[in-house]
Amino acid sequence: MSEIKVDTLTGKTTANDITVTVGATATMSLEQGLAKAWGHFEGSDATLDDSLNTASLTDGGSGNFSPQYTSNMSNTNSASAANGNWPSQVVSNSGHKISSFATTSCTVITTSNGSNADVDDTTYTIFGDLA
Repeated sequence: MSEIKVDTLTGKTTANDITVTVGATATMSLEQGLAKAWGHFEGSDATLDDSLNTASLTDGGSGNFSPQYTSNMSNTNSASAANGNWPSQVVSNSGHKISSFATTSCTVITTSNGSNADVDDTTYTIFGDLA
């Protein structure tokens, strides 16, 4: 087995042009396969427990949170995922979603029984292009 240890990878043609082989023959851009921002926070007090590329978290009211990116995205065409742990009493019409994208932040909405609610152990992940 071979091992490569480096501090920085830079594409030969352009800085972000590194292709990796995935599976038997398929290739993909290394940059496109990496999350550009993610975070884990407590909705009850809008506290970030851990994050990547997140400078701060703004509490916009019940179940409405906006992580502010440290490094901006180049556009608003991002892909996302949001998730969280629900209390045992929540049984229906509850969820997490990313409701809007800006180049500097996104909006994470958490709902419980059909209404916005602060939920602990909420996570978000953003994929896209950094500026």
